This record gives sequence, C-alpha cells and structure tokens, in this order.
Amino acid sequence: MARASELPPYTNATRPLDAAGTALAVLLCFSWGFNQVAVKLALPDIPPLIQAALRSGGAAVLVWLWARARNIPLRTDDGTLWPGVVAGLLFGIEFLLIYRGLLFTTASRAVLFFYTAPFWVVAGARLFLPGDRLRPLQWFGLGLSFAGIAAAFGWPTPSGNPSEITGDVMIAFGAAAWAATTLIVKGSALNRAAPEKTMLYQLVVSFAVLALGALAFGETMTALPGAVATGSLLYQTVWVVSVTFVIWFMLVVRYSASRLSAFTFLTPLFGVAAGHLVMGDPITPAFAAAVALVVAGLILVNRPG
Repeated sequence: MARASELPPYTNATRPLDAAGTALAVLLCFSWGFNQVAVKLALPDIPPLIQAALRSGGAAVLVWLWARARNIPLRTDDGTLWPGVVAGLLFGIEFLLIYRGLLFTTASRAVLFFYTAPFWVVAGARLFLPGDRLRPLQWFGLGLSFAGIAAAFGWPTPSGNPSEITGDVMIAFGAAAWAATTLIVKGSALNRAAPEKTMLYQLVVSFAVLALGALAFGETMTALPGAVATGSLLYQTVWVVSVTFVIWFMLVVRYSASRLSAFTFLTPLFGVAAGHLVMGDPITPAFAAAVALVVAGLILVNRPG
C-alpha cells in the first residue's frame, strides 16, 4: 500500500496506464469477479445489507490497524473531511441500491445497468477533470467493451413489469454513485491523501449507512453463519475491501480515471468464469465473443494518443 508522500502530484496523474497499472487493474477485476460468487455463497446465512455492513466495519478496523502500523497520518483538518464524508455516503448508497435493486430485477439486467458506470466516469471527467478526456476512438472502444458485456449477459429487453423497472433504475443510480465516488477522489483534496485514509472515510461512513439500511429493511440473522458463509465474508472483508479497494483508489489518483474505469468491464466476465469454476454455472458460446469485444475495446481506450 502506498504512502501519501509516494503519490505523484495530481496535475501529472491523468496519464494512461502503464504495464504495472494494467496488471494491477486486471488483478482487481479478477478479485471482484470472485467477490460476486462470495456474496452469493454467503447470502443463505447473512442477509445482503448486513453482509455489506459487516465487511465495511471489519475492513475499517483492518485498514486503521495497517495505517497505524505504517504511521500514515489520519488527520481530518487537511481539507479531506467533507470530500471523504461525501465519498463514504456515496459508497454506502451504492451498495444499498445494488443489493436492494437485485430484489426487483434480474441479475443479467443488473449487470448491464451497473456497468454503465464507466460511461458516467468519462462523462463526469469532461465536466470536472478537464485534463482527463477521451477521444472519439476511445469512446468507440468503451462502447465496444459494453457491447461485449451485452453479448455475455444479453441486451435488456423492454419490461412491462414496474418492479423490474424500479430495480433497473436503482442499479443504474448505484453505478452513478460508484462513478461519482471515483470523480470525487480524483478531483478533491483526497487525490493527495494516502489511499488508506481515503478508504477509511468510505468504510466508516458506509458502515453507518448500510447498518441503518439493514435495520430499516428488517434484515436479521437467526443463527451464526456456517463455514462457507464465514469464509466468503472473510474473503470480501480481508482481501476485496481492505486490500483491493485501497489499491483501486491508489490507481485512481495515479492514472487517468476514464481509462482506468474501462477495465471494470472485465469484472463481470471474471464473475462468469468464477461462477463456472466454483458453482458449476454454464458458460455460453457467446462468452468467447464477449471476451474478445471487451479486450478489443480496452485496447482502443488505452492506446497512446
């Protein structure tokens, strides 16, 4: 994990990903793909918002201990408090909308609407990050990658079911919240803070949001979770949230947010592969075409100017 003093100035942090940044981005997406399976495995024993709250709370403790051990400053009078609180609210709202939205819409529709997030990032960058804009060919690459996701999960057909439309809207707003979090980190005083500190803001605030959400929606646990659910929650808490999310915000500061966000299109593809390996879910012939489209799009988005 990087110290704040190791981060480059924000004015130089809109460059495309190099080999190290690309490798890290792929590793994160791989980890998040398996995270989707971990969430599903834990759901029979741990309701969704309780699960999200527990991982935020547990990860907050782990990241705080790491920051203390590394002597990373955690002062809040450096201009990061309010951006950090807003980022934390968005982080919590994102998961609240996603988990609740999945109760109303199908998983395949949710993937399509959630992975509109890179488009939100790129559009927001044009307004708030003038030095981080994509050219027309890169926009085409972004669309190509999105088409790959659609090939894997199917285009969302018009729905006459009001509850399904409600779920779709909730997922889309969850994607917008994720994008807004990235833009706030990139464009505020958080861009010069240690990524551990940025993550702590989000974990502490999101824990409160998600715990209140679980209470409001009446989620309860009647028994201690089993070994599978416990292991799944530990994977999410220790690796995904405490490590990969911190690395993600380090990459957001170092590289172009628009180009970096495009890599998240790999996550649902890794999720399909993980579901096949762990849970025996089938893989359709369209999956190979989907991978080819996503990779081709990423090459276009990240090719040198």
